[in-house]
Amino acid sequence: MAKPQTKASNKYNAKAYDRIALQVKKGQREAIRAYAEAQGLSVNGYINKLIEQDMKQGK
Repeated sequence: MAKPQTKASNKYNAKAYDRIALQVKKGQREAIRAYAEAQGLSVNGYINKLIEQDMKQGK
């Protein structure tokens, strides 16, 4: 059974965030993770940063 803190976190995340599944070719996940880490970011943070930059450029 999940701990109360985990359940609370999951409930908050479900309410506060949308999820997007992303598929990459085999081997790319590790390369993306390593690059993001080298930039001081998580994979999620790196992807969000790229999306935000691209959307600003598209204006």
